[in-house]
This record gives sequence, C-alpha cells and structure tokens, in this order.
Amino acid sequence: MAKPITVVVTGAAGQIAYSLLYQLAAGSVFGEDQPIDLRLLDIPPMMGVLEGVIFKVQGEALDKFAKKDVKVLVVGNPANTNALICSHYAPSIPKENFTAMTRLDQNRAQAALASRIGVSVDKVKNVIIWGNHSSTQYPDAAHATVDKDCVAHPVSKAINDDAWLNGEFVETIQKRGAAVIAARKMSSAMSAAKAAGDHMRDWWFGTKSNQFVSMGVVSDGSYGIPKDVVFSLPVTIKDKKYTIVQVNLYLPLLKEFHPI
Repeated sequence: MAKPITVVVTGAAGQIAYSLLYQLAAGSVFGEDQPIDLRLLDIPPMMGVLEGVIFKVQGEALDKFAKKDVKVLVVGNPANTNALICSHYAPSIPKENFTAMTRLDQNRAQAALASRIGVSVDKVKNVIIWGNHSSTQYPDAAHATVDKDCVAHPVSKAINDDAWLNGEFVETIQKRGAAVIAARKMSSAMSAAKAAGDHMRDWWFGTKSNQFVSMGVVSDGSYGIPKDVVFSLPVTIKDKKYTIVQVNLYLPLLKEFHPI
C-alpha cells in the first residue's frame, strides 16, 4: 500500500469544502489506491477587520509546520492575491509550491465551447485562462482543440465565428461567477470544488501528452507578466512540477493585465 499523504482542507465547514471532501475520500483526486490523512481546519467567526489577514496566518502556519514540498492551492478570493500573501509569509517553502485556482474558469470555458460546437466537454482541450479569477481574466480559445472522429481540430475553425469567440464568449466567462451568485444568492460551490479537485489531480498525476491546463502561478516573466506576481498561465505538469508553456501568442482584446 502507498504511503499515506496528509491533505489539509481549511475553511472545512464552508460550502466548497463540503463538496470537495467526498472527492478526496472517494479517491477522485489522488487516486483510489492512495491513502490520505485528512485534516479539516476552520476558525471561529472573525471580526470583519481581520478578514484581510487570514492568509497571513495560514502562510505562517505552513512555514512553521508543513513539509517544504507541500503543494498549496488557494481557492478563496481574491485567490491570486491570497496565494501571493500566503507565499510571502511562508518564505521557507518554494514560491512555485503556491498556486491559485483558475480551473473553474477553464472548466466553464470548455463547457461553453463544447456546447457551441455540440460535443461533450471532455472533447475540448487547451483552453487558456490568463490573469485573475475575476472579471479581468481573459479566456482564450486561440490554441484550443476539439476532438472529432479521433482527430484534433482547432476550436476556432469548428466554431467559425470570431465575433462570438472574441465577444460573447469572453464576456460570459468573465462574468459567470457573478451571474451564478445573482441567480442563486450564493457561489457555485460544487463547481468550484470540482475544479479544485481537477487542479490537484493534475498536479498530482501530471497532464496528458500535448495538453496543458491553467493555473495561477508565480510569474517567471513569461509573456511580459511582471515577475513574482501570481498570474494564471498555461502549464504542463510532470512529476508534480509544473512548467509554464511557451506558446507563440498574440492576445487580442487584452489591453491591460491585472496581475494581483
């Protein structure tokens, strides 16, 4: 039997954690044969003035108690900023071990493209989310492909509607979170939990050949993004380490970046 790994879920009483825990317990994230030592943490209600430093406290705790190869996924918004804060207060842990979740946006973008083309979501690959998990993000289908008859075709050709791809599609993904909250009066917890599971599963097992995923990672200066800010970029993953994909891109309509 494999050696157990410790999995810590903070905010464990929240909606997203509630939907995530079954994935962890069922083996959907780290594999059916991987034992886990599941630790659930939460805090008493805090005064509003303290809410901005919760991730400072978590960073300090990680720095003091966690293994130095710990892999951290920040979901709580603003996820990019919170990941940066958490990393800052855990200086003994490599910065590349801290990530922010934009997989929810990637999943939404894939679903929108698949619906437009008329295929199942798993047929659409290599959609990129640039930037933040916020309305400033840029969902990019320029390098996305769709599998038809066992052949990968460019999504742009399959849809054949640049106006939709550069307009309605982008705006819909950028505003999807707000639309869900407006409709449900709460966030899309199950979708977010599914995305968190997807993110960690790929980080654990690696990405498939010729496929990349979007993760909020510490910038190395690629694509002109300032170094050391957390920014969603396309990555491939092997042996639990991600590599930023260097694709030859021109980003239409993206007039300014909002790194943190």
